[in-house]
Amino acid sequence: MIIAPSVLTADLADLGNACGEAVDAGLDWLHLDIMDGNFVPNLTFGPPVIAKLRKALGDEPTFDAHLMIENAEESFQQYIDAGVNHISVHVEAVKHLHRCLTAIRAAGATAGVTLNPGTPVEAALEVLSEIDLVLVMSVNPGFGGQSFIPTVESKIRRLREAIDAQVAAGGRPVQIQVDGGVKAHNIAMLREWGVTNCVVGSGLFNDKASVADNLSIIHQALE
Repeated sequence: MIIAPSVLTADLADLGNACGEAVDAGLDWLHLDIMDGNFVPNLTFGPPVIAKLRKALGDEPTFDAHLMIENAEESFQQYIDAGVNHISVHVEAVKHLHRCLTAIRAAGATAGVTLNPGTPVEAALEVLSEIDLVLVMSVNPGFGGQSFIPTVESKIRRLREAIDAQVAAGGRPVQIQVDGGVKAHNIAMLREWGVTNCVVGSGLFNDKASVADNLSIIHQALE
């Protein structure tokens, strides 16, 4: 199970040190929530901040960018140039999905698709052979602190079946990532459903304990 801390829930006034704390705790993925105020009702950060983080943290952490934006097809290269390793785009926001995914991979990053809670799983199955990751939103995108939507279980299990069949036929392995309301009390359940990558926000970054201590609680839950 890959644990990808959502840096949006960290102290944004001290983002470099917060991300460094996560890396020092042994987390080698950082989940970057990119919001444009149009596709979702919130604004976050963009390539200049990401480039500064990359310079501060070095080459090792995987920068996992979740583009909640309307112009991903035109702007994804900026994120790759800033140091992003993986880009997930929303099927609801991209006009020419296959073309966009192919271009992201050709530019040197791995590519994924994101499904909102109300989006049918078939949208990802159409491009399953072209991607490295499916991000299943278990909350509606735009803000942190929302409650987990349990009805995503059927979507995740359907993806697990399709990915396993694709791999058995000699095709590409694809990660299933879940974002939204993931904490110690439900992460083992997600693994049982077939999830391989979990985005964790306030379950890691909070005022109650350090990232390392919170990560230990998550690892205990997985054991």
